[in-house]
This record gives sequence, structure tokens and C-alpha cells, in this order.
Amino acid sequence: MNEVINKYIHLFETLNRGYNKRLGKAPHKPILLLSIIQLIQRKEIVSNRIFITPELLLEFKNVWNAMVDTPHTPNFALPFFHMRSESFWHLVTKTGMELIVTKSKSIKSFKNLKESIAFAEIDKRLFELLSDSATRTILEQVIVQKYFKNTASNYSIILSNVNNVVLKIESQMLNEPKADYQNHLKELRASLDDDEYEEEIFIRGGLFKKTIPKIYNHSCCISGMRIESSQNAQMIDACHIIPFSISNDDTIPNGISLSPNLHRAFDRGLITINQDYIVRISPTVTENETVFSLSQFNGNQIILPKKASWYPSPESLQWHNKEVFAL
Repeated sequence: MNEVINKYIHLFETLNRGYNKRLGKAPHKPILLLSIIQLIQRKEIVSNRIFITPELLLEFKNVWNAMVDTPHTPNFALPFFHMRSESFWHLVTKTGMELIVTKSKSIKSFKNLKESIAFAEIDKRLFELLSDSATRTILEQVIVQKYFKNTASNYSIILSNVNNVVLKIESQMLNEPKADYQNHLKELRASLDDDEYEEEIFIRGGLFKKTIPKIYNHSCCISGMRIESSQNAQMIDACHIIPFSISNDDTIPNGISLSPNLHRAFDRGLITINQDYIVRISPTVTENETVFSLSQFNGNQIILPKKASWYPSPESLQWHNKEVFAL
């Protein structure tokens, strides 16, 4: 076992890092590794496959803010892509997709990374080491002491920092009027470059997907379906009533919780909810009578959240009735 640990200690201490005369060596790879370690510790990463998730991106930004004391730019796509030069990291592209790189053979953008990469795989043996608290601590401290001696004391506050960021964004989604939330996004759009804004929207979208099911008690608001699992598998979707691409609205009244089949039916206009929160089935639907039929929900009132301020927005529902529902 010591031989295996020593192997990864050596690999972690000799990461291939970019160099800039003004800024020095890039901190991106060690920050990404610390972010992954944090999520493994919290069991948000449960296999050696590392997916590009809002949780990982948010953790990357959080660890960066705590540990980096140089004026480098916290570009997430760079280390996720360039870590492929390390022997323990293997990129897997999506089927039929090709990586688009710049002339300098770097990743083009965060958007390109998401569109092209299915996931990265770390060595299974490395994942086993990082899943064990004792060996994880050893490898974690190797990174902190090697690359962040000046800020090592900050590492203990990382979890509280990320929780504060999540609570702040959730509070905006839960409590802000639509116009105020949209103004926040306009301000972010004006102050961030394209990649930074894309990352911000990705994080907020991820929190929307978690918050909506939570306020509906992880139940489908139409069928009442509720499934819990120790595997942390979410079976209820957060559905925008007006798509975010049109509304720029991640506030709770623009969302409802639906099972995957009803989410698809809602997005395709086969089912809608009127301003009295009554379910309507499109007259274009023809189906046989089964326990899965849409028609069984026609005329039912949906399950509503505890707070009236979180009820689906009548304005958003009216938009869906007029623009999406198939008559």
C-alpha cells in the first residue's frame, strides 16, 4: 500500500503546470484536485468518473477563492482539459463529438468542454485511496503544502464558504421577485466575460434543479410520485415553466417538480397547468387506458408548495398555456 500511496504523492507533487513570466506557475490543476477530494469526502462523487457538474464547478471556485493568492484567472475548463497530461487522468468524449481546441492546443471554452466531454476518469486505485479518510488526508495535505503554503490555513474554512455561496443563490431564487433576479443576471452579464458568465449560469441551473424538488418534498406536483434512494439518485425533475433561455428566470415561481415522463409531456405541450393550478391534457393526445396514461390527471389540482410565494407564477403558466400547450 505504501508503494501505491508514494506513487500518487509523487504524481501530485510533480503536476505539469502552465507557466507565465508575470504570474508564475498556474494553480489550476491542484485546485481542481482539491475540489474533487472535497466532493469525494462529502460523497457527492461516488465513482472514479468525474463529471462536469455544477457542484464541482462551484467547489472549484470556492477552493480557488480560499487558496489562490496570485492574479490568475479561475478558468475551470483549463485544468479539466489539460489534466489529461497526467497519467492518472483520462478524458472521455461524448459519442460523435470532437474536441475543439485553439491554435495553442488548449480548450476553446467552458461551453465547448461541456458539449464535448462526457467525463474524466481517474485511476480506480487513486479513487480508492481518496475514498479512504486516512489516505485521502495524506494526499490532500501533499497538495496543500506543495502548492499553497502561504494560504494553507484557509483550507479549513472551505466548506463553510461554499455553503454560504449556495445559501445566497438559493435565497435569491426563493425570495427575490422575478425582475430583481433578472437584474442580477444582467449585472453579472455586464461584469463577467463569456466563460465566467456561462459558468455562473451553469451553477445557478444546478441549484435550481436541486431547490425545486426540495420545496415540493421531492414529489411530482401532478402525479404525487415520490421515490427516495440511499444512492443519492434524484427521480423528480425541476422543470422551468418558461424555459430559462427565454425567461432568464430561475426563481421558484417559474418552476414546478415533475416526474421525467410528465416533464417531457409538459415541455412538448401535451399537458399544461392553468392559472387555477388545474391540470389540462391536450386534445391532440390519444392513448390507451393504463396506469401511465396522461388523461387520469385531467382536471386534478397540482400539489402546491407550503408558501404561497412559491406557487407557480400565473403569468408563467399563462405563457405555457398560450405558447406551448397543443390545442
